[in-house]
Amino acid sequence: QRQAAKVLQLFKTLHRTRQQVFKNDVRALEAARIKINEEFKNNKSETSPKKIEELMKIGSDVELLLRTSVIQGIHTDHNTLKLVPRKDLLAENVPYCDAPTQKQ
Repeated sequence: QRQAAKVLQLFKTLHRTRQQVFKNDVRALEAARIKINEEFKNNKSETSPKKIEELMKIGSDVELLLRTSVIQGIHTDHNTLKLVPRKDLLAENVPYCDAPTQKQ
């Protein structure tokens, strides 16, 4: 029962992250929704606690990757892309340094 609650929590978290990461992008929102639902549905009859734990680890990794690595781009004209960073991305990524320090 405890594990079932964790699975449901992960399911909800993935959907919340999907809504933030793909905000205003109807096609990406829908594709991600279908994929999340599909993965959970395909594994809903899994009974092995070890296997469920492995699947949950994969789901958590995917959520973290989406939240910290995916950035939206909006076409402003045919060859210009405007990037739309979220607060999560800005807070967790190390700023780029144009002048690398010399190795000793």
